Amino acid sequence: MQPAWPTLRRALGLLWPHRAVVALYLATIFVTATAGLGPPLLIRRLIDQAIPARDSTAINLLVLGMAALVAVGALVGVLRSYLSNSAGQRVVFDLRMRLYRHLTGMSLRWFTSTRTGEVLTRVSSDAGGVQDVVSNTLGAVIENSLIAGSTLVLMLTLDWRLALFSVAFLPLFVIPARRVGMAQRRLAGETQAQLAALNAQMQETLSVSGALLVKTFGRQAEELAAFEETARRIRALTIRRALIGRWFGMAMGLFGSMAPAVVYWYGGHRVIGGEASLGTVVAFAALVGRLFGPISSLLSVHVTVLSSLALFERVFDYLDLEQEIADRPGARPLSPVRGDLRFEHVSFAYLPGQPVLHDVDFAAAAGTFVALVGPSGAGKTTIAYLTPRLYDVAAGRVTIDGHDVRDVTLASLGLAVGMVNQEPYLFHTSIRRNLRYARPEATDAEIEAAARAAGIHDLISRLPEGYDTVVGERGYRLSGGEKQRVAIARALLKDPAILILDEATSSVDTATERTIQQALERLTQGRTVLAIAHRLSTVLRADCILVIEGGRIVEQGRHAELLARGGLYARLYDQQFRE
Repeated sequence: MQPAWPTLRRALGLLWPHRAVVALYLATIFVTATAGLGPPLLIRRLIDQAIPARDSTAINLLVLGMAALVAVGALVGVLRSYLSNSAGQRVVFDLRMRLYRHLTGMSLRWFTSTRTGEVLTRVSSDAGGVQDVVSNTLGAVIENSLIAGSTLVLMLTLDWRLALFSVAFLPLFVIPARRVGMAQRRLAGETQAQLAALNAQMQETLSVSGALLVKTFGRQAEELAAFEETARRIRALTIRRALIGRWFGMAMGLFGSMAPAVVYWYGGHRVIGGEASLGTVVAFAALVGRLFGPISSLLSVHVTVLSSLALFERVFDYLDLEQEIADRPGARPLSPVRGDLRFEHVSFAYLPGQPVLHDVDFAAAAGTFVALVGPSGAGKTTIAYLTPRLYDVAAGRVTIDGHDVRDVTLASLGLAVGMVNQEPYLFHTSIRRNLRYARPEATDAEIEAAARAAGIHDLISRLPEGYDTVVGERGYRLSGGEKQRVAIARALLKDPAILILDEATSSVDTATERTIQQALERLTQGRTVLAIAHRLSTVLRADCILVIEGGRIVEQGRHAELLARGGLYARLYDQQFRE
């Protein structure tokens, strides 16, 4: 377990951008802490002076003073509560924004190796738990420190012997508090990890795709058993967190409750001996309760702080992740874009020592159609993903209009390159909003024109709510071909200079394929196209066909040339059309 102080110092640094609110918050804490010192002093004066002198006016004034101090403390306490929650929510907002901004900049490699449920837990649950630390724990530490410190100073001023006697046993509770806090911190980390696993399972099995898989394979009982096992572990860990240190807390509470009795016993003897006044002893009894409550809370807060550090550590772990794909210093926008694409002796590996591309070298002039064909796992999709810099090459370089894609801004690269995937992703919102995702400023007329070009407008118009129809989770209310045409319309709205088609018609029937092909012909006009295809009928009109095998370009040329050579492309073509 890493040391607590570096994490705590970094957590406190989150407050600096909101120092004005925090300063006001600290001011209210100071007012409530010091206002609480007044009543015991007024009680002392009431007993030692006003009552023996039978001074009714003084008694009335002293009682009114006590009531006023209590009222002031209560009113300021309301303001303090508002400021504490405001500070906490501001910190959580900043933290969530930093997390989301950082994680959206992570490479595709990271997303493919991290469970979505784990990511959601860090951004929502872990970051949200920080709010309680800022709003409650931080205020409790400062307030209780002020109360305990000012009370102890006042007690020493009134009677230093009685003060030292009252706090003589406190050191006995410091070491157990630290041990309990470390145990709580460990259990908090384990609990959050199990919650992340539970969220991941829910995200995977309660999504449309996951639910379909569970039902079609009849695995409901097994998934329920796995869910129950994780939930049981969370329950056990939560109970252990709730119970750990309860004996310690009971001892602190018992000692705090007995402290006034001890003061009366020792102080009573001092009053009889003429060494202290009755008012001083009564004031001490009130002050010792005011002292032991905050000290008990401080020791408990120590436990809470250490357990809360587990949340900060999980959040900071994600913030410290290195962004593999990021803008280089001095990166410039890629504009205007002609669409000349070139791979110059590119090699790539997903895992060190296991290359999947070897010396890939080709050029696609602006406006040309280049097709990638070959067996599954040959490296076609990897070549496509290197173009918009979803991954970075291990050797060589990818250029657009002569500029290395690593030297241009990711934002401009994203605008220059469009992609239509085999399984297009649609958000759980309306068709209109899914289309406008490509270009938020697009007008309804432009959206309709793109849908017409993609051959999907007539179908959308027949829907009860037209373009405002919600497509459902991942677009499951639409067929595969319909989703594909919506994706093509979205790409048309984006109007990229370079278009990547990743097996855009491989999962649809022949009739739908013809409709999509017509839409694709409109989409590809005037653009540089890099098309991955298993169905070789879709690449017959390509200006150049690259045949990929084992991560290498083994053949390239036009359809007729490759057939005449009788190589791998000819064998694939013969096999596909013979079938």
